[in-house]
Amino acid sequence: MNYVEKLSHSAVLGAAGKMGSGITLLLATEMVDLSLKPENKDRLFRLHAIDISAKALQGLQDYLRAQLLRIAEKKAVALRAVYLNRHDLIENRDIIRQYVDDAMRLISFSTRAESAYDAHLVFEAAVEDVDLKVAMIRQIEENSAGEPWYLTNTSSIPISELNEQCSLDGRIVGFHFYNPPAVQRILEYVAPAGTRDDLADFSLKLAASMRKVVVKANDFAGFIGNGFLMRDILFGIDMAMKLTEDTGFTGAVYAVNRVSNDFLLRPMGVFQLMDYVGIDVCQKIMKVMSERLDNPGLHSPLIDRLIALDVTGGQYSDGTQKPGMFSYAKGKISGVYDPDLQNYVPLDDVKVTADKYTGPLPETFKPWKEVIRIKDRGEILARHFDALKKMDSPGSVMAMEYLRNARAIGLGLIADGIANSAEDVNTVMMTGFYHAYGLINDFAGD
Repeated sequence: MNYVEKLSHSAVLGAAGKMGSGITLLLATEMVDLSLKPENKDRLFRLHAIDISAKALQGLQDYLRAQLLRIAEKKAVALRAVYLNRHDLIENRDIIRQYVDDAMRLISFSTRAESAYDAHLVFEAAVEDVDLKVAMIRQIEENSAGEPWYLTNTSSIPISELNEQCSLDGRIVGFHFYNPPAVQRILEYVAPAGTRDDLADFSLKLAASMRKVVVKANDFAGFIGNGFLMRDILFGIDMAMKLTEDTGFTGAVYAVNRVSNDFLLRPMGVFQLMDYVGIDVCQKIMKVMSERLDNPGLHSPLIDRLIALDVTGGQYSDGTQKPGMFSYAKGKISGVYDPDLQNYVPLDDVKVTADKYTGPLPETFKPWKEVIRIKDRGEILARHFDALKKMDSPGSVMAMEYLRNARAIGLGLIADGIANSAEDVNTVMMTGFYHAYGLINDFAGD
């Protein structure tokens, strides 16, 4: 089968989830664009959106319609040429509505995996649970008349493990989008030894058509993104626990988050990012990595305790942030969780004392939002970190320690064969995590 034939009958497992919804949107957009080409006018395109929750699938339909409308509005001029022979479509609004209807018509919504049995291409976007992923793929394999290809969005499970457990003979690749998939440009791509050449060619063509920046990671648990993030989170937790004696737990959490955010010029502090990913998701990823990398240090008793207290983070269905290490009001941190009190301490009760402890930011400080807009920012970054090195406040000392550890993590990913180069590590951090600079840099030196 060629590219169009393979893509024309696709399925997404976990389609209504946080990642699956974005993947479904990307596929629907690619498929409707192909279907509107004259050479494909007689070809049937089908996309099965499959999820266990009927309610979530209803929400998915609303999400897809809203997003497809935005996409159509942005390319209304180009769509006039696509619908040139449709003389009933006069106004832009008519063309836009038709495009959305054409895309939605390709999609069927189901709570049953049977819908994927005849698909040529299956995207797997279920939760990070190897047993669940294997069970879903095996079910399709046992009932499929053909040999479908699988693109898995796993962010931590080795692809070769899924390939072996499901007896796929190289018919699966790692196709790890970052959240949200429709916005994030990065794609971590994992094709272990034995991957079929035609699948590799197809999947890279699809990534290019989706305009993704592809970084090829090697087949180790956690890959590049989570290989960094989980270790970075554990370092932050360790730093906070050591600081607790001086500032109390909530003050330590706030201080480390502020240092990893403002002092390091990152878009989020480490604990706010952990909340965004989901504390429970981080626990699952760490477990996968710990077992497969034979590293029992990839574990946090604090995370276990938070989850036992039902403090999980993550997002609500409307995209707003659930409480985790922090509580949130209108998207901003409003409180810090105290496991002993089992409640959130108001931010105002924590901030003043913790800020006094960490000390001021350098006079050269510019917030991340301002720095990230500057294309040639090397001089600004150098001034910022040079100023930090000359300061002796607890905050500046913590920031430089954090920076050096982050660089060590990046170098470790290369040394362990997970990443192929410093450029790949830095691309993941700057494109996927929106950092203002790469992990492997000269700022951490003495």
